[in-house]
Amino acid sequence: MNALRATERRNPRTASIDLASPLEIVDVINAEDSRVPEAVASQREQVARAIEIAERSFRAGGRLFYVGAGTSGRLGVLDASECPPTFGTDPEMVQGIIAGGLPALTRSQEGAEDVAENGAREMDARGVGEKDFVLGIAASGTTPYVHAALRRAAELGASTGIVSCSDPPGDVVAGLDIAILPIVGPEVVTGSTRLKAGTATKLVLNLITTGAMIRLGKTYGNLMVDLRATNNKLKDRSERIIIEVCGVSRHEARELLAAADASVKTAIVMQKLEVTRDQALAALDRANGVIRRAVPDAPPPVIE
Repeated sequence: MNALRATERRNPRTASIDLASPLEIVDVINAEDSRVPEAVASQREQVARAIEIAERSFRAGGRLFYVGAGTSGRLGVLDASECPPTFGTDPEMVQGIIAGGLPALTRSQEGAEDVAENGAREMDARGVGEKDFVLGIAASGTTPYVHAALRRAAELGASTGIVSCSDPPGDVVAGLDIAILPIVGPEVVTGSTRLKAGTATKLVLNLITTGAMIRLGKTYGNLMVDLRATNNKLKDRSERIIIEVCGVSRHEARELLAAADASVKTAIVMQKLEVTRDQALAALDRANGVIRRAVPDAPPPVIE
């Protein structure tokens, strides 16, 4: 069975890589990696559908869960953990679940992916329900832990999908709302899905959460306006965004942020509409959180 998986086949283009020089290794791997964006682009409609499902879940008060094992699980946890600082989201909104739990993030727990019942138990433990979206990540398409989690999530009424770089079993796909399958072909090192499959997975997850967050109004144009200023770099970025968008001084930007309870988005609406924080929040609520629909001005043009 393993020989049939796209991720387990041998790559004829790298059969002699063990005799390659360092520069030749770089060139061969770069050439293989160049195939990844095309594979991801082939799934553009499916990814867009996943963005729609995620946005719908978030607007209903639901959550996005990534479920995976090994590299796939780590990539889900990574994407989930980057949403709060980037988009100011509650950590509960996007969650990464990895077979083997937290220890598997830093030390391989290879047998954990075969314990199917643990995947189902995680769905119960997290209180998964009809408002949620559970997205399984399985490079090979055959991970028992992920399959069990998806079956249980569907039983609980959640929307479900899978990201895989091989074709999953037909009965698994039949029970899902969406299947995203960027087939990148055999790896440089046979079966090492931390390579092309991992890169493709990272691109897909980036697309889904970034797309959903943009739809929720987490950006103004391409400016990050719902970031959480948890360090000096992000505080500086918040102030610079206010300066650029509102045409104010650094001092005025700091005063606006203080009055807006450190929310860049709220500060922009307050300044543009000349209203209080509460009035700005009400305006954003009417606009479904999208600044462009709450204020008359477009973002400042990009100066190249």
